[in-house]
Amino acid sequence: MQHLNRLRVGWCNMGSRACLLFFLVFLGFTQLYAQPLIKISGLVADESKRPLQQVTVTVLGQRQSTVTDIHGAYHIYSSQKVFTIKYTLLGYNPVLVNVRQDKAGRIVQDIVLSVNPNELEQVTITNKQNQLSNSITININDASNLPSVSGNFEAILKTLPGVSPNNEMSSQYSVRGGSFDENLVYVNGVEISRPIMVRNAQQEGLSFINTDLLSSARFSAGGFEARYGDKLSSVLDVKYDRPDSSSAVLNAGLLGLSLSSKISQKNSYLLAGLRYKNNAGILNSQDTRGVYTPNFTDVQLLYNHDLSDKFSVNLLGNFNSGIFKLVPESRETEFGTLNASVRMNVDYDGEEKDSYQTAGGAVTFKFIPRSNYVMKWINSYFRTDEKEHIDTKAWYEFEGKTDGSSAGIVSGSRGVGTYTNYAMNALTSGIFSTELKVDQIFKNHTFSWGVRFERKNYNDNLKEYTRAESFESTLPVVNGIYQEEQIDVENKLAIQYYSAYLQDSYSLSANTNLQLGVRGNYNDLSNQFLLSPRLLLAYRPGSNNKIFRFTAGVYQQAPDYRSIRNFNGVLNLKQEAQRAYTTSAGLDYAFDGLGTRLKFSSELYFKYMDRLVPYMMDNVRVKYLADAQAKGYTYGVDFNLGGEFVKDLLSYFRLSVMKAGQNIRNDAQGYMKRPTDQRINFSAYFQDRLLNSPTYKVHLSLLYGAKLPVGSPLAQQYSDDFHIPAYKRADIGFSKDFLDDFSVKKSGFLEKYFSSFTAYVEVFNLLNINNTVSYLWLKDVDNVQYAVPNYLTGRRLNVKVVMKFKKSK
Repeated sequence: MQHLNRLRVGWCNMGSRACLLFFLVFLGFTQLYAQPLIKISGLVADESKRPLQQVTVTVLGQRQSTVTDIHGAYHIYSSQKVFTIKYTLLGYNPVLVNVRQDKAGRIVQDIVLSVNPNELEQVTITNKQNQLSNSITININDASNLPSVSGNFEAILKTLPGVSPNNEMSSQYSVRGGSFDENLVYVNGVEISRPIMVRNAQQEGLSFINTDLLSSARFSAGGFEARYGDKLSSVLDVKYDRPDSSSAVLNAGLLGLSLSSKISQKNSYLLAGLRYKNNAGILNSQDTRGVYTPNFTDVQLLYNHDLSDKFSVNLLGNFNSGIFKLVPESRETEFGTLNASVRMNVDYDGEEKDSYQTAGGAVTFKFIPRSNYVMKWINSYFRTDEKEHIDTKAWYEFEGKTDGSSAGIVSGSRGVGTYTNYAMNALTSGIFSTELKVDQIFKNHTFSWGVRFERKNYNDNLKEYTRAESFESTLPVVNGIYQEEQIDVENKLAIQYYSAYLQDSYSLSANTNLQLGVRGNYNDLSNQFLLSPRLLLAYRPGSNNKIFRFTAGVYQQAPDYRSIRNFNGVLNLKQEAQRAYTTSAGLDYAFDGLGTRLKFSSELYFKYMDRLVPYMMDNVRVKYLADAQAKGYTYGVDFNLGGEFVKDLLSYFRLSVMKAGQNIRNDAQGYMKRPTDQRINFSAYFQDRLLNSPTYKVHLSLLYGAKLPVGSPLAQQYSDDFHIPAYKRADIGFSKDFLDDFSVKKSGFLEKYFSSFTAYVEVFNLLNINNTVSYLWLKDVDNVQYAVPNYLTGRRLNVKVVMKFKKSK
C-alpha cells in the first residue's frame, strides 16, 4: 500500500481546502452501527448437471452482483437477513430464491437452470456475433466511476486502445487517425448523429448516451463487420435493455444532476432518464474571464412491451437541449519559451450565444416466428435546430518579458490591435431512417442480412465575418483555402441513402470461425454504387485462454453535408465517397499473474485510403477542404493489459503507436502528416481501495497524447509546419459507498431509504497542466505572426453524491 500512502500525501499537499473538504464529506455520516454479512455460495448447472458459466447472480435491492466461473461456482454477500437472489443467463429461465437467515454466516445454495427454447437460438446468434466481432466490451461501472470533466459516457472511450485524447471537455474522439465524423454510434440499433455547428468544446453539452440507462456497450476501433454502417473508423454499440429489477437513482453534484428510473414488469419495462449539466465552474478555469452561462438538459424514455412470446415493440424518445452564453470580459495568456515569453492581454466587448435542440425517437418491432429466426424493423426520426450568434470585439496587446517567471520584467509593448468575430448562423437538419434486420441459424451458420433507407434534409443559413487589425493597418487578406472571409450563403439540400448487407458466420472447425460479409450502398448525391466486402477470421488454440483474429475489408463513407461544405459555405455536389482498405491482426490472451486474472490484447493494423476529403482541425470543429481530394495511410499497433488488481475493481493500461499521412492531389507537396497524426498515446485507469477499508476507493485516470500537427490559417495551402504540444492529463476521484455490502458499519437512516449511497470527491487536472487545444493567430506591429494558445481547463474540485433509492413496499 506504499503507493496509496504516497497518493494520499500528494493529494492532500495539493491544497488544504481540497483535503479538508474531502474529509468533511466522508466524516459527515458518523452515527454508524455494526451490520453482519451473510455469504452465499454454490454451484449453478443445467438440467443435465453440466456447470454453467457466466450466470449472473444478483441480490435484489442491493448492489451485490457476480457471475459464475467455468466450474459454475459463485459466492456473493448480503447485508440483510431477508433477501432474494436472482439467477439469470440468456437462453435459460431465470430463478428467484427467497432467503431468510437469522444471523450472520454462510449459506450453500445450488441452482439448476432450465432451458428457455424461445431464447436459446437467439443466444447462439448473439454469442456467435460477439465472438466474431473485432470489438471489446466496456465495463459500465468504469464509466460511472471515472472522474470526468464532461460527464459523458464517451470519456471512457478515451482510455481505450486506438483512441486519441486531446480535449477533456468534448465527447468527440479520434480513432486510429480518423476524424470525429468517421465514427458510428448506435443506441439500441438506432444510428445517432451529432450537432454540426459546434466549434468549441465548451459549447458541447450532454451526449445522447445516458450512462444511468445503459445495460451493455461494445466498441470497435476498426475491422468491424458488415452489419454496421458505412464509415471509416469505429463503431460504438450500446444497449438499453430490460433491468433485473425496478430502481431509481439520483446523481447530484457541483456540475449538475441526473435522475433515472427503471420499472420492470412481467411483459414490459420502462426506462426514464433526466439529466441537467452546468459546468460554469469548470469553464471559469480557462484564460478567458467573463460570465459563462451553460445550461444543458436531456430527457430520454424507453418503453418495451411484449405483445406475445413472438412479438414485441420498443419505443425510444429523446429531447436534448443546450444553451451556451458567454459575455467575455478579459483574457491574459502567457506563452513562448522559458527565457523569452510573451504575454497577451485582451479586453472584450459583446457576447456569444449558441443553442441547439434535438428531438425525435425510434420505434422498433421485434418478431421471432421461430426460435432460430429473429427479425427487427427499426424506424427513427430526429430533428436538430442549431443557432449560433457571435458578436464580439477584442482589443489585444502583446508584451515581451525578460525572463520566464510570472513576475518577469515587461520589456515593452510589441503590438496593439483588434479582432472582430461575427456570426449569425442557423441550421435545421432532419434525419429519417427505416431498416429491416434479420438473423437466422442454419446448422453451424449464423446468417444475417438487412436493408436500410435514410433521408437527410438540411436548411443552412450562414452569415459570418472575421476581421483582424494591428495598429491602423488591416492585416493582408490571403485568398488561400484557409483564409476565413466574409460568408453569406443559404444552402438547402436533401440526400437519400440506400444500403444493404449480407453476412454469414460459421465454423470451419472446432477452433476456427470465419465471418464473410458485404455491404452495398447508393446515394443520390454522388450517384455511386459502392460494394464493401469484409472478412473476419478467429482462431482459438486448444486452450480457451487465447484467441487470434484477422480482419480485412473495404470501408466507404458516402459524402454528407458536413464534408461537402467548404470554408466559405459553398457546397461541392460532385464529391465522391471516401474509401479505405484496412487489415489487422490481433491477439487476446488471458493468464494468471500479479495475484489476479489478467487479459492482454494487441492489434497490428494498416489502412490505405485512395480517396480522402482533407480537413483541418480547429478545437472540435472539422473544417473540410471540400473541393480537394487526397490519398493517405495509417498504420500502428495497440497494446492493452487489464485485470482486477483489487477485487471487483478493474484497472487497465494501454499504449498505442501510430503514424498517419496524406497526400493532397495537385498540391506538389507530397505526403504530410494528417491533422490527427498523434504518434504515441498512453492511458491508465487504476482503481484501488484506501485506508485499508474496502468501502473507500480511489479512481485514477492518466492520459498522454503526443503532439498534433497544425498549419497556419494564413497559408496558401495545407501545411503541417506547427504543432500542438503533447496532451497530458491526470484526474483522480475518491469514493465511499456508505451502504457497501462489505461495510461493517452502516447508517440506520440511510439503510431505511437507500440501497446504495455513494459520495465522490474528484480533482480534475490534478497537476494543473496547461493543455493547448487550438491557436488564435494574430500579428504585432512588426508583422510577426503569433500562435496564441487556447488552453483547456485548469485544476478544479468536484463533489457529487449518487443515491439509489429502495423500492417502496
